[in-house]
Amino acid sequence: MILIGIQACMQPKELPTLNTNQLINDIKTLSADDMQGRLVGTAGNAKARDYITKRLIDMTVPAFEEDYNHPFTITRRNGDVVNGINIISSIKGEMDSIIVISAHYDHLGVRDSLIFNGADDNASGTGGLLAIADYFSKVKPKHTLIFAAFDAEEGGLNGARAFVQDSILLEKVKLNVNMDMISNNDSNEIYAVGTSHYPFLKPVLETVDTGELTLSFGHDTPDLGYNDWTMSSDHGPFHEKGIPFVYFGVEDHEHYHKATDEFETIPQEFYKKSVQLILNAIIELDKM
Repeated sequence: MILIGIQACMQPKELPTLNTNQLINDIKTLSADDMQGRLVGTAGNAKARDYITKRLIDMTVPAFEEDYNHPFTITRRNGDVVNGINIISSIKGEMDSIIVISAHYDHLGVRDSLIFNGADDNASGTGGLLAIADYFSKVKPKHTLIFAAFDAEEGGLNGARAFVQDSILLEKVKLNVNMDMISNNDSNEIYAVGTSHYPFLKPVLETVDTGELTLSFGHDTPDLGYNDWTMSSDHGPFHEKGIPFVYFGVEDHEHYHKATDEFETIPQEFYKKSVQLILNAIIELDKM
C-alpha cells in the first residue's frame, strides 16, 4: 500500500489546457464595432488597451517593469505627433534569458464611415497572446517570457521599433515569436516564417505537434519580392537587431485590410487549432 501511495504521488501533474472559449470571446470583443477599428491614438484603441490590460490583471500576469503601459511617440511625415502605447507584461522563468512573444493590437480605424475591425488582423494574434500568457501563468517557463501587445504596427511597425530601442534589455532577448493574422485560412495551413534566416529553429519547429493543421515554411527569402515576409510585421525590428524570430501567420485572404475582416468571417475551429499549434511551438522553443 505504501508503494502504491508513492507511485500515485509521482504521477506527472496534468498540464492546463488552452481556454478556447475565452480565446473566442477575446477575438470577438477586440473586433467589435465599439472598438472602432483600434487605430493608434483613438478612443477605440484606448478601449482595446483597457480590455487587454484588464485581462492580464485578471490572469495575474505581472506588468513589465511595474507598468503595463509603455508609451512612445510617432512623428508623421506631415509633422503630426501621435502617441502610441505598447502593453507589456512578463512571466519570470528559470533563467534571465528572454523570449518575447508579440502581437499588435492596433488596426486601421474608420475610413469613409466604414469600421475596419481587423478580426484576423490582428485581434486574432492578440487573442492568441492572451491565451498563451494564461497558459504560462500556470506553467513556469524555462526562459523569462515577455508578452508584448504592440501598438501602431500599421503604418511602420512603430511599437516594435520603440521596444527594441532598449539595448540593455535586448542583450537578454534570445528569440521573438510574433503572431499576426493567425485565424483565417481555408486550407488548414499556417506558416512559420524565419527559418531561412535562422536555420537552427527549423528542426525544433518540425517536431511540433500540429494537430490537423499543416505547418509550412518559407516566405522569408529576398527572391520572393512582396511575398518575402521578413519585414512584414513586428518581428522585423527584432531581425534588424540580429535577434532570431519565428513569425506565425496565414497568407493574405479576401478580407485582408478590408472592412469585411469581421468576427463573423473567422473560421473558429481553425483559429483554436492555430493557437494550440503556436502554443505547442513555444513550449518546444522554450526548451532549447
